[in-house]
This record gives sequence, C-alpha cells and structure tokens, in this order.
Amino acid sequence: MAAKDDPIVIKKYANRRLYNTGTSTYVTLEDLAEMVKKGEEFTVQDAKTGDDITHPVLTQIIFELENKDGQNMLPIPFLRQLIAFYGDQMQMIVPSFLEQSMIAFAKEQERFREQLKGTFGKTPIDLMKTPMKALEEQTRRNVEMFQNAMRMFTPFPPAGTNSTTPAEPAKKDAPEKTDDLQELKAQIAAMQRKLDTMS
Repeated sequence: MAAKDDPIVIKKYANRRLYNTGTSTYVTLEDLAEMVKKGEEFTVQDAKTGDDITHPVLTQIIFELENKDGQNMLPIPFLRQLIAFYGDQMQMIVPSFLEQSMIAFAKEQERFREQLKGTFGKTPIDLMKTPMKALEEQTRRNVEMFQNAMRMFTPFPPAGTNSTTPAEPAKKDAPEKTDDLQELKAQIAAMQRKLDTMS
C-alpha cells in the first residue's frame, strides 16, 4: 500500500481507460484535470508495461482543453516558438525556464488572490468600491512578465527576416556566434536573477 504522501497511481489500459488506484474507480481526462487543479499529485502508468506515461497524458489533457470552445490559453506565436525549440540547442534549457516562469507567475497570482480576499472579505459596499483597474493592472503585469520571459528565448530575428548573404566569409560567423552566445547567457542570468527576486 502506498504511503500517504506518495502520488496516486493512475493505470492506463489498452482500451484507453484510466483507473485511479487510490479510489478504485475509473476516471476520465477531465477528472485528472480536476485533480491537477486541486493540487493532487498523481502518476500515470501503462497498466501492461508499468512505464510512466504521465507526461503524454498531461499533454493530452492540455490538447483536450485547448480544443474546447473558449478555452484557448496558448497563443499561436507561443506554440510556434515552442515547436521551433524542439531539436534546437536551446531545447534543454526551455523546460527549466518555463517551469521557473510558471512558479513565479503562480506566486504572483497567489499574492493577488490574497489581496482580493482581503478586499472582498469586507462588505458588499466595499466590494462594489473595489476598482477594476487593480484587476486589469495585475492581469497586464502577469501577461507582460510572461511575454518578457518568452522574449528572452528569441534574442535573434527569426530565420529569413534578416538573412545574411551567402557570400559572407565563414570566419566572420564564428566570432558573431560566440558573441551571440555570451549575450544569450547574460540574458538568461539576468532573467534568473529577476525570477529569484520574485520568489
């Protein structure tokens, strides 16, 4: 029997059914999405092989949510940028950067919720006096923070926008690439310092 703090094991069968071993019931992707929102930890295992398939199942949940009307959260430019990083030399740092960005974003959201709770916990009159500009400003800051974070990954123009002539000597490319790499490292360090101050 699993310890209390261990993640719940969800088994996925060949017929695509999902079985929650914690509650001994079959569940859906929507149920798993609700578990995520409640902060319940779980892993998904292939019932036959025992392989951990949590990542593809979570990705499938995002796919399902993105296909619901009015649920789109991932903008097309972000998706294109994310796809472009697959196979790129930046691929290995993208996951940790996105994770840190989302942690900082969630902390900011929690602070805002606490502020709202303090304001809304008064009277209906006080609630009506609460300016909507505060909510709009918080949303704008969150979006701006996330956009700035993602801009760090595109310090150079996309391929084809400012293409160099093929006649350029190869010797000139090497120092530029070194400078670009140093600039990128400096930007990553600056962004990490910014994220650390937000913690």
